[in-house]
Amino acid sequence: MDWYVYIISNNAHTLYIGMTDDLPRRVYEHKTRRFTNAFTARYTFDRCVYFEVLPTQRDAARREREIKGWLRRKKIALIQARNPNWMDLSSSWTESLCLH
Repeated sequence: MDWYVYIISNNAHTLYIGMTDDLPRRVYEHKTRRFTNAFTARYTFDRCVYFEVLPTQRDAARREREIKGWLRRKKIALIQARNPNWMDLSSSWTESLCLH
């Protein structure tokens, strides 16, 4: 089973870093504000701007902690290296989840 480390953002480019074993479901939960009291629900996180695939939960947890420890400018550089326009990488995944 693959694990994912991801970064989601909003219009203000606030960043949230997380990990999961089901990236489409988890991003969908953020976008639909499934957990109404969560940080991501309060600040309308609505786009997945970065993700990595890792082989184990341990690797994903280690990478999540590593990225969370970086300065903001380094996190932004990571995003912009792969996604310079901060496009929602999950738009097709979450649309298909909405149909079910």
